[in-house]
Amino acid sequence: MPELPEIEALAHHLREHALYRPVARVDVASMSAVKTYAPPLASLVGRVVTGAARYGKFLAVEFEDGAGGADPLHLVTHLSRAGWLRWHDTATVTPPKPGRGPLELRVHLDHVGGPGFDLTEAGTQKRLAVYLVSEPREVPGVARLGPDALALSRDEFGALLTGRGERIKTLLVEQTVLAGVGNAYSDEILHTARLSPYASAARLTTEQVDALHAALRSVLTDAVDRSVGQQAAQLKGEKRSGMRVHARTGLPCPVCGDTVREVSFATRSFQYCPGCQTGGRPLADRRLSRLVR
Repeated sequence: MPELPEIEALAHHLREHALYRPVARVDVASMSAVKTYAPPLASLVGRVVTGAARYGKFLAVEFEDGAGGADPLHLVTHLSRAGWLRWHDTATVTPPKPGRGPLELRVHLDHVGGPGFDLTEAGTQKRLAVYLVSEPREVPGVARLGPDALALSRDEFGALLTGRGERIKTLLVEQTVLAGVGNAYSDEILHTARLSPYASAARLTTEQVDALHAALRSVLTDAVDRSVGQQAAQLKGEKRSGMRVHARTGLPCPVCGDTVREVSFATRSFQYCPGCQTGGRPLADRRLSRLVR
């Protein structure tokens, strides 16, 4: 799932390639992905791309009336687990057939068949969502977002954790508490901070909060720096190449050499290093009879 660094890089890519280009046509290949009906997507035609921004794990593209007489519109998307934005220099002029392939929505810029971007979704679970709104906070998921993960000072982060009894892994990925971090980067942050995923947020020592905040900033900042400037089609590979524990079950930890372990749930899993994070003790998989803390 694209998280804060990848969405930041995609917004950067659009600012580099799409800015000040007019919309020639919008093709919808999956009506189920479009969550708003007013204004219609056709109202983007003739508008000019004037910006791209990130809100947590949401990507927003801003369009203004070329004549300057109408309020901006924002095309906001949540790429979910298997979604992506693909830039193209040329595209077929034939409108796509609904339900064929991964394409969900295509925006033609300058002229039909010219440059633009596709929103695509691989896999069978279609969860990509697209909204056309006057203000990003009209999107329910954006309105519910907590503070951005890279915007919090150490003291603000400590205050956010105060009195929270959740496991720190759960807290890091809860978008209403902290926006932008998902399953993959929370694994990396906890590994860097040398904290168990099951540590209670409210019981962390001052030193542990210091380490967690430092890890939060360093892991995300390093990932943004690696991703920004890369071609959008290469970003998923870049994300994987920077991981030390996430999606590396069974491989040696690059820090201590212990074997990276996994805990699986019904629809997700996470990875950690016992040597770095749990004093050498493995956390039993939920598929077994109980959890070993």
